[in-house]
Amino acid sequence: MSAGPPPAGGDADAHWLRRAVDLSRKCPPSTTAFSVGAVVVAADGTVLGEGHSRRDSPHDHAEEVALREVAAGDPRLEGATLYSSLEPCSARSSRPVPCAELVLDTPIPRVVFAWREPELFVDCDGAERLRRAGRSVVERPDLAEGVREVNAHLLADGDR
Repeated sequence: MSAGPPPAGGDADAHWLRRAVDLSRKCPPSTTAFSVGAVVVAADGTVLGEGHSRRDSPHDHAEEVALREVAAGDPRLEGATLYSSLEPCSARSSRPVPCAELVLDTPIPRVVFAWREPELFVDCDGAERLRRAGRSVVERPDLAEGVREVNAHLLADGDR
């Protein structure tokens, strides 16, 4: 996998969130799900896994694809950051385990996302679930415009 700046906030977070947004542009279009990209980055800036919605299956979410690429028990997860263009979901109809729970099944201590999920498909509280479980959660709304752009076909004019 590739490498980049170590996750540490500020410019590094912006770098990795832009990568997640770029990945979301690869998503096959859908009228029933958001296009999302996700990257798992080790503390030293090594990419452990990345993915986008619907990459391998029509029901794939970006976070689950990225986490699937990481070897089970990889000790680097304990200092890793998960970057997602959209808030990790807290409910889904296509699979039994939402992305927020998939993250909580790992030791990843930090999650950074650009756009809080609008109430189009579900009432999402993924960020709150992660925080309640003791994970550090950072929202970067300054980078949300790219995520809204990728998902513009789903949004009413007032949501853009």
